[in-house]
Amino acid sequence: MKKEEYQALEQFKEITSQEINGLISQMSCSVYERAASMILEAKRMHNRVHITGIGKPGHVATYAASLLSSTGTPAYFLHGTEAVHGSCGQLVAGDVVICISNSGETEELKSTVTAIHNNGCRIIAVTGRSDSWLARHAELCLIAQVAQEGGPLNRAPRASILVECLVLQALSIVLQVRQGLDPKQYVKWHPGGTLGKLREDEI
Repeated sequence: MKKEEYQALEQFKEITSQEINGLISQMSCSVYERAASMILEAKRMHNRVHITGIGKPGHVATYAASLLSSTGTPAYFLHGTEAVHGSCGQLVAGDVVICISNSGETEELKSTVTAIHNNGCRIIAVTGRSDSWLARHAELCLIAQVAQEGGPLNRAPRASILVECLVLQALSIVLQVRQGLDPKQYVKWHPGGTLGKLREDEI
């Protein structure tokens, strides 16, 4: 490995470790509890959860929708740009939409959030800035803030994507515990692979 490659990798390791630990130290249990309550209230009313993002956060949204669905909270990916070209048809008034954006300021996101609002949905923001446009237009905000991305040029989303995933994983844990997901139900949803087998201590 070339010296500059080694230095860049070491810097990435150090920065991402700092950013993740910083987020964990500032996580507020109360805001995750409120987000879970909002989602479960919608679920009781037969409404649904959707997750959206523009660019790289869109990939985080697909993962988060899959994770929530597999742990007791059915969730659907809403394409960030297709939303304003007809995909808002998957929304029903009273649904909860989780919107992911590091800056919370992109024009594409603003158009999507406006359309979501106009369809009568409630919004949970996952963003790096508590004073962002997205945060101000959301009912609830989960902070996923980083100071540095951890790579050359400090531009490509790296640390911000990691903390966005971490925030949504934390929310999934609160929802899973609140709903009392047990091993047998989990296995029923995962019939394939090693996840689809009960351990001896679970039988």
